[in-house]
Order: sequence, then C-alpha cells, then structure tokens
Amino acid sequence: MGEQMDSGLRHATVVALGELGRSHDHRDRADAGHGLAGFAEMREAVGPLLELVLDPGDTFVTRRTVEALLRRKDGAGLTPVASALAVAGPHHTDWIRTAVHDVFGIFSDDRDAAMRLCEEMSRSGDDRVALGARQLHGILAGIDPVLRSS
Repeated sequence: MGEQMDSGLRHATVVALGELGRSHDHRDRADAGHGLAGFAEMREAVGPLLELVLDPGDTFVTRRTVEALLRRKDGAGLTPVASALAVAGPHHTDWIRTAVHDVFGIFSDDRDAAMRLCEEMSRSGDDRVALGARQLHGILAGIDPVLRSS
C-alpha cells in the first residue's frame, strides 16, 4: 500500500506544481519549474516542464527550470531541455545556453557525462529530442570546464 500511496502523492504533487506553473507571477512559475524538475521522469511532468522552459513571460522561469533539470545530471533532466532547445527562439536559446554553462562549466566529468547522454539522445526516435540533443551536445562541447579529473 505504501508504494501506491507514494505514487498517488507524487502524481498529486506534479498536478499541483503544474497548476502553480500557470500562475501569473513569474516567481511562482520559476518555483514550479524548479520543483517539477525533481519529477522529470514522470510522464505527466513533461508537458508542464516544456512550457516552463519556454516560458513566454519571463526568462528567469526558463533559467531556473533549465538549471534544475540539468542539475539532475540524467536523461530525464536533459530530455526536456533538448526538446525545448529544438524549438526555442534565440532569446530562450541564450538563457538555456547560460544555464548549461552554469551547471556544466565546473567539472569536466559532469560535462563529459552529459555529452555522452546527448550522444545517446541524438539517436532518439523522437526527432525533436534528437535535434535538441545534438544542439545541446554542441553547447557542452564549447565549454572548457574549470576542474578536470586527474
């Protein structure tokens, strides 16, 4: 029963964060994006996350959501960023690029692992994810991390 209850609570949390993501206040939307990133592996979180990454009202929402997704350092976090990047205009692309540099500009191991994930995602059956993954790989390749593993 505990697993069913946890699943129900996780679903309810995603629904509530999705509603918060439709707030008129950009701070609420940014908080929703940050929170939803923790549930990125859940199918029902993907749509709201994409909307927040491409938030038309405030790029702070874009940056906060993208940073939270990237900090997961997994495919569930990188996939919505890649998907959004494939259709993002220049303004959103700049903010996504900034977040990628902030998250992956320190440790070469983290950047290299993200590049490997992007290579896998670039072979995705979803054309939008594959295109965005190639773009994201290009951004990552342009980063010279501060700390390299020995």
